[in-house]
Amino acid sequence: MGTPQDKKPQGGGGFFASIASTLSNFGTAMQKSVNGLVGYEGLEVINPEGGTEDAEAEAQRGRWRQEDRDSYWKMMQKYIGADVTSLVTLPVVIFEPMSMLQKMAELMEYSYLMDSADKCEDPHMRMVYASTFFVANYYALQRAWKPFNPILGETYEMVNHGGITFLSEQVSHHPPISAAHAENDHFVYDITSKVKTKFLGNSIDIYPLGRTRVTLKKDGVSLELVPPPSKVNNLIFGRTWVDSPGELILTNLTTGDKVVLYFQPCGWFGAGRYEVDGYVYNAADEPKILMTGKWNETISYQLCDSEGEPQPGAELTQVWKVAESPVNDKYQYTYFAHKINSFDTAPKKLLESDSRLRPDRYALEKGDLSKSGSEKSRFLTSLIVY
Repeated sequence: MGTPQDKKPQGGGGFFASIASTLSNFGTAMQKSVNGLVGYEGLEVINPEGGTEDAEAEAQRGRWRQEDRDSYWKMMQKYIGADVTSLVTLPVVIFEPMSMLQKMAELMEYSYLMDSADKCEDPHMRMVYASTFFVANYYALQRAWKPFNPILGETYEMVNHGGITFLSEQVSHHPPISAAHAENDHFVYDITSKVKTKFLGNSIDIYPLGRTRVTLKKDGVSLELVPPPSKVNNLIFGRTWVDSPGELILTNLTTGDKVVLYFQPCGWFGAGRYEVDGYVYNAADEPKILMTGKWNETISYQLCDSEGEPQPGAELTQVWKVAESPVNDKYQYTYFAHKINSFDTAPKKLLESDSRLRPDRYALEKGDLSKSGSEKSRFLTSLIVY
C-alpha cells in the first residue's frame, strides 16, 4: 500500500533524520568445498536440491554481482568462526523492505491459532494450537532476505488485525536486542529477541538466546518457547536458503504439558527439508497427540497411544495451512506481510521512530536500491552492523 504523503519518509526531519544528523558527528545437506580457485579454499556451497557435483555451478548463482561477491568474500574471511551479529556492513541487494521489528510482527498473521488455544477446553489440543502458532512463523524465515537491523529506540506498532495491539522496540544496539508485546482478548505475547551467531564462511549459524512467553487469558495458562537454531546457507556464493534443524519445545508452565517438535535437517537432494514431526506430552511425559507436516506448508495432528502410534480410527487432521501470497511476489510476502508496511495497520498517532518511516526501508520498498543504499549509509555508517 502506498505511504500517505504526510507520512512519507523524508531525509530532512523526524526521528531517523535526527539520528543521521547525530551520527554525522562520528565517524547437513550435501556440500562441497569450491577449491578450484585461488582464494576460495574451504568455501562451502550447498545446493539443497542437488548433490555434490554441481557445487561450483551453484556458487555462480544468487543475488550478488560477481565483483561485490568476490569483494565481500575477501573481507569476510577474517570473521570465520566469529559472532558477526554486530560486526559487518552488508549491501541492500540482499535486504527486504522490512526491519527486524516488523518481521517480529509477522507471527501475528496466525493469531487465530492462539485464540483457538485460549478457547480450547482440551489441554492437549490447546498445545497443538499454540505450538502450531510458533511453527507457522518459520515460513517467513525461509525467504532468506535480510531485514534491516533496527537502530536504538526504533519502534514498530501494529493495530487493526484480529483485535491485536502489537508494539516492538529496539532496546539495545550492541548487542542487538529487541523486545515486543502483543495482546488481544485471548492472549498476551511477550518476547525478548537476542541471538548469537557463528560465521562459517559462506553460511552462518544463528542461536536464539531470548525469551518468549504467552499467557492465555481464560485460564491464566503460561507457555514458554524454546526454538531451534537456524542456519543460513550460501550467504555470498550460491542461492541463499535457510534451514532450522533441531527441536522446538513449548512448555505449559502451569500444567507441565509440553510439545516437542523436531525440525528435520535438509538432506541429499532436499530429503527431509521443511519436515516437522513430534508429540504433545502430558505432565508425565506420555505422548497424547502426534503432530506432523512441513513448516512452510501445513501442520496436522492425530491422536496417538502411549507408544506414540496413531490410535485406530483416528484421523490425521490439518490444523494450519500457510496463507496465500501474491503471484510472483519478489519477496514471497503473504498479503498480511505486505500490510505490515502499510499505514492501514498503523495507529492514528504514529511515533516518528516507527520502522515504516525509515527512508532506506521505504526506498527499497519502492524498488530504488541506489537511494536505499545511500540513505542507509547516510545515517548508519558509524553503527557498523547495518
